[in-house]
Amino acid sequence: MMKEHIPTHEEALALLKEFNQTDNLIKHAYAVEGALRYIARTMGEDEEKWGIIGLVHDLDYERFPEQHCVKTRELLQERGWPEEYIRAVVSHGWGICSDAEPKTNLEKVLFAVDEITGLIVATALVRPSKSLSDLETKSVMKKWKDKAFAAGVNRSIIEKGAGMLGMELSDLITRTIIGMREVADKIGL
Repeated sequence: MMKEHIPTHEEALALLKEFNQTDNLIKHAYAVEGALRYIARTMGEDEEKWGIIGLVHDLDYERFPEQHCVKTRELLQERGWPEEYIRAVVSHGWGICSDAEPKTNLEKVLFAVDEITGLIVATALVRPSKSLSDLETKSVMKKWKDKAFAAGVNRSIIEKGAGMLGMELSDLITRTIIGMREVADKIGL
């Protein structure tokens, strides 16, 4: 096995783009990265580490959807990534494609935010501005209640993640929106 290597943002982005060409998957990676970076700052955590993990969390999804999280573990291990990074990435699929239960703040936030970003993007896209700049938490909460809206978003995962963090759903949504605003240009909103 390779010597452990702390990846840079540039290395993570190159790896993401090596395994993902789909515009929406890359935009989703940026959205999760932005949210994780912002939330890391609010929690006094390592923003760079959290951002890198957010960027590569769906690394294997485009090429190996049936091996989601499993293949990412292999790809990151081959490149000598720290086990802490790998475990965080794999834990976002807990109960779906992974048995790694989120334990750290990073893992819990990634678990919840991964799904929330989809709901926030869908809510922004139905607004006249099609922008995050004027999107308010109450608009997302209103869409949350409409189970037919963004039906692919697994609301129970978001609730479970917020519960693990001991955070109100509205607070988690607010923090995610703010973090996504910081990368709005990269995600086209």
